[in-house]
Amino acid sequence: MRYLPLTEADRRDMLAAIGARSVDELFRDVPATARLSGKVAGLPDHLGELEVERAFQDFAAMNVSPSTAPFFIGAGAYRHHVPATVDYVIQRGEFLTSYTPYQPEVTQGTLQYLFEFQTQVSLLTGMEVANASMYDGSTAASEAVLMANRITRRSKALISGGLHPHYRSVIETTAHWQGYRVVAAAADAEGLEDLIARIDKETSCVVVQNPSFFGHVRDFAALAEACHAAGALLIVVVTEVVSLGLIKPPGEMGADIVVCEGQSIGNGLGFGGPYVGLFATRDKFLRQMPGRLAGETVDADGKRGFVLTLSTREQHIRREKATSNICTNAGLCALAFTVHLTLLGEAGLRRLAEINHDKANELADRVAALPGVELLNESFFNEFCVRLPKPAAPVVEALAARRILGGVPVSRLIPDDPGVANLLLLAATETATERGMAALVAGLKEVL
Repeated sequence: MRYLPLTEADRRDMLAAIGARSVDELFRDVPATARLSGKVAGLPDHLGELEVERAFQDFAAMNVSPSTAPFFIGAGAYRHHVPATVDYVIQRGEFLTSYTPYQPEVTQGTLQYLFEFQTQVSLLTGMEVANASMYDGSTAASEAVLMANRITRRSKALISGGLHPHYRSVIETTAHWQGYRVVAAAADAEGLEDLIARIDKETSCVVVQNPSFFGHVRDFAALAEACHAAGALLIVVVTEVVSLGLIKPPGEMGADIVVCEGQSIGNGLGFGGPYVGLFATRDKFLRQMPGRLAGETVDADGKRGFVLTLSTREQHIRREKATSNICTNAGLCALAFTVHLTLLGEAGLRRLAEINHDKANELADRVAALPGVELLNESFFNEFCVRLPKPAAPVVEALAARRILGGVPVSRLIPDDPGVANLLLLAATETATERGMAALVAGLKEVL
């Protein structure tokens, strides 16, 4: 059979080899109260492949998905159009079956695309060097704080109130086990916080996000100067990497480390993953950067080749000396990012960013015109925050019941702050349509 290849004789031989009399005996450590006494109710014994496909299509149809409903959800994960070419390339066997390069000199194709990926990330962020990707944006942010602690030999991280709450949680979890302090500012829904006054001689780094969790766009040049004057580093987080097609890159603001979530380019929403973390820094900090670095060289015959120039040692030797203990470099997602960005080119990325901003401007104007709705942003890219005249969570649920995915209530991600109960985040990418915007505005008007 396709899924049960072992014969009864095979099973008897295997049980005899391990000294078990039956398959049931393998589960004797599981309490009887935790075992099913019979079949799962409502689950058929077996179905043919066609019937299984139809059954799961029926299950899937119960969801309100981005492809079937007006979609304005962001908050760190964004719906963008991914060209079919991206999937075609990454599903080629030589890429799909390849993973982290343990023998890098052999996998020239893998190293070459990682080299191209690093170049793209450096250009996007305005930094001098980038690694060959990280696990995702949040863990990259945590790794950036650890890196800043090593460089400054300090152990206090100052976290902006505009940083995504999930990123803050990952940093705080790492801090708990690594023994450094995290001082987090209150949620900055208005975009008015002053972090400069809170920097002291114990501060190793200041972590900010641009655009912020609430959508605010800021120039952090003055903050970068204040950090450097105090001997601290500035870490800039970008959760919507398409924004770098229009917004001044963090490197030009004086950032020391830039981390991004690269999902928006080449990678679908995917129920939260897999995603890809971007990590870039200054050349002088190269030796403290976590992850791998692919480099260009020439071989013995003078031909161009690629090598793993630097690699953290979490998978090799001296694990306690490693700059990172997260092994995954999200290589396939990095390839998807590189293919998509190559298809766009510089002009295409700028145009994509312009379309995102235009769509968001249109939506913001229409939503802010509703009675009792207040737009909190003076500036934004493709996501903004509004204050509703009633709590946002039930409003979003009511919209979902009307098959409209109308944003993210801030209270879902910051549940312990009663001051954010009425705040709603709305994102509009190039996938937003006139029909979808009209449905959202009409739905909000009805629900409110």
